[in-house]
Parts: sequence; structure tokens; C-alpha cells
Amino acid sequence: MNNNVIDYIVTCMATNSLVPNIQRIQTEHRMKLAEFWGIKEGSKVLEIGCGQGDTTAVLAYLVGEKGFVQGIDIATPEYGSPITIGDSIDFLKKSELGHRIKVDFEIDIQSTEVNYSEGYFDYVILSHSSWYLNSSEELLAILRKLKKWGKTLCFAEWDIRIQSDQQLPHFLSVLIQAQYECFKQNSNSNVRTLFTPMDLLEISQEAGWNIVDETSIYSSNLQDGEWEVKQTLTDYQNELNNIDHMPIKLHTLIKSEILLLKDSLKKGPIKPMPTFSFIAE
Repeated sequence: MNNNVIDYIVTCMATNSLVPNIQRIQTEHRMKLAEFWGIKEGSKVLEIGCGQGDTTAVLAYLVGEKGFVQGIDIATPEYGSPITIGDSIDFLKKSELGHRIKVDFEIDIQSTEVNYSEGYFDYVILSHSSWYLNSSEELLAILRKLKKWGKTLCFAEWDIRIQSDQQLPHFLSVLIQAQYECFKQNSNSNVRTLFTPMDLLEISQEAGWNIVDETSIYSSNLQDGEWEVKQTLTDYQNELNNIDHMPIKLHTLIKSEILLLKDSLKKGPIKPMPTFSFIAE
């Protein structure tokens, strides 16, 4: 991985001025994903759930001057921290990569108003965005729609098949969140539906995609595991208090899992889970 390239991409990101080390680590991870996907120069790319543009910036660099990245996110521009996704994308669009990018917020990809020509995009991307979806049915519908527009599907999501004890806190925190999310009608949480790698492959194939390659990519310095653990330990009691129709046995089970999560923190520094990624056509 070329350090000069990473440095260049990072300077295009708004969070570089606030948390330069974090942004560099996040960008290095996205570059690993894009290199596995084999994004080619001159390509047209559609990214679903682009958020603050961590993957968008890498894609924009790789497609080059003759390429184009269309980002879509259902969130409002005011969503996100420490910088909102709107401010982050505005910063990216004002950078040297900006003319290669177009991002639309508050867009539901399932809306009949969203449409592109058949096979218009060389790649359609979902990068760490599937857990924000409300159900497997929603993911299936999205992937079926993308099949009409894109030639190649590139997918990345956390791989809950953990490989070490230090990844256990990250796994437990997302598992706990996923359980109480089942009782919500509306949510803005990071984990709304927890898909396993096996789920993702099965749903993609049901949507008509043919899996051509898959891998597990481990970026040990990513901070996401620490963030999810902190979020879970901060929020779980309020979450449980606000759900009055949860079965008492599940309520008790989640509290037991919280104790297990706290105990798992004794095993050393928190490490992120690996990332499962695949390519389909």
C-alpha cells in the first residue's frame, strides 16, 4: 500500500484536521477493500450508504480523472459525528477529488423515483453499510434493484466469526445491540440488523448475484470495536428501560451478556473483528 497515496486521500477528508490518525487508519482499511475489489481506472461506481465518505474518497481516487462515483445515503446531512455527513461530503467535494463525486442524501434506494439505465455502473458498492438496514427483506430488495444497474457487486461488512479473544468485546457489543434493536420500530443505531457472512452470501445469491470471490480482511488498528463497546455500555440500560414489551428472559439474558462483555475487557486491548468482503457478478 502506497503511503503517499494514503496521505493524499486523507488530506481530502474533513476529519483529518480533528483526528488525523483515526482517519488514516480508516482510509488504509478502505484501500484494502478497494484493492480486493479491483476497482479500475475510468469506472462508474455507485456506492450505497456512503456516510461520511471514507470509502467514497478511496473510490474517487482509484477511478481517476475519467471515472465517477455516485454516492447515496438515506440519512440527512445533519447526521453523524464528530462531523456531520453533510459537512464531511462538502469538504470532500471541495478537494481535488471532488469533481469525480456526486452524493445525494435523504434518498431511499428502494424508491421508484431512483432509477438508472441497465448496466450503467461498472461497480455497485456496499461498504460497512448493511447493518444499518432494517431487515434482510430490505437488503434483498436493494440487491435485486442493484442487479439491474451494476455489473459487479462489491460488498464489505464486519465478520462476526471472531479469530481472537480480543475481538470478543466487539462481537458481544454488536450482538447485544442487535437483540434490543429487534423491538424498535424506528432507529438511528449503528447496528439495526446483524448479518453474518453466510446471510450476506445467501441473500445476494437470492437477489440474482453470482459470487466470484470472497475473503476476510483484518485491519487490527481500526477503532470501531472500541467505539461499539463504549456505545453499548453507555446505552444498554436506557435501551432496556425503554422497551416495555421485551420478554423478561431476554431482558435477563442481555444483562448476562453485559456482564460477559465487561469480563471480556480483562483480556487485553479491544481489537476489531475482521471484515468479510466478496465480489459478485
